[in-house]
Amino acid sequence: MHFIRLRKIWYIISLLVIIPGLISLMVQGLNLGIEFTGGNLLEVRFENPVPVEKVRQVVSDQGLEFSRGIQKSGTSDYLIRTRHLTKEEQDKLMVALVSLGKYTVLRNESIGPTIGRELTTGALLALLIASVLMIIYISIRFEFKQGIAAVIALIYNTLVVTGVFSLFQIEVDGAFVAALLTIIGYSINDTIVIFDRIRENMLHRKKGESLEDIVNASLWQTLTRSINTVLTVVFVLVALYFLGGSTIRNFILALLIGVVSGVYSSICNAASLWVDFKLMEKRPRAKEAGA
Repeated sequence: MHFIRLRKIWYIISLLVIIPGLISLMVQGLNLGIEFTGGNLLEVRFENPVPVEKVRQVVSDQGLEFSRGIQKSGTSDYLIRTRHLTKEEQDKLMVALVSLGKYTVLRNESIGPTIGRELTTGALLALLIASVLMIIYISIRFEFKQGIAAVIALIYNTLVVTGVFSLFQIEVDGAFVAALLTIIGYSINDTIVIFDRIRENMLHRKKGESLEDIVNASLWQTLTRSINTVLTVVFVLVALYFLGGSTIRNFILALLIGVVSGVYSSICNAASLWVDFKLMEKRPRAKEAGA
């Protein structure tokens, strides 16, 4: 299979993957957690161990639980996230928790919408800074066009993950931002390995060998490494998703989607985009020479 000659197919597949997510983002947006929208944080410590299912049931009976509203820390500490509560609702929740046993309130805080906006701004700024630094790094090590191609592939990865979370209205919290940054770091590593092999093959380019053939050969030379690496990561993430508990499940899901999308975009999108950029660069020169 010639990856580069099939690049238009890869572009079409990529668009078909992200378009539903983009439509969902525009229509229904993301299911933002209280870190973004604001809410209440209640941390309690029970004198005796209490099963997380019982805590979840008590909070759920009050109509307050988010999809990831309960986090267990240690054997008897719980962090309970809810929407903004009135004083009366807080008192009712406190009374309801007594049914599980004696407890001590370690923290009872309210997160306002201002903090949520600051977190959103910080998340977007972190993604922007990461993208700019990667373009600079790749431009110095390779060339500017490869930096642009790599960042476009990274943007595709983030759109895939956010699109899936929007489509299925999976709750987005601070861990989701950490997952996106982790995905970016993982994906760029695979792309750089491919670009490094392309650079080596370009130095030993045979007479008459086309750019498409060189890049395709480079992709095949790094394909086994890319697949083996992503499979080892996927195996660990799948195990964590099913055995790691509900606290980290959405974080692991974002990583799982991003890692799979990342290896696809590194192989099929980043290298293909760079080839198109190089060919576009040559066309004006050819026209000038013909003139």
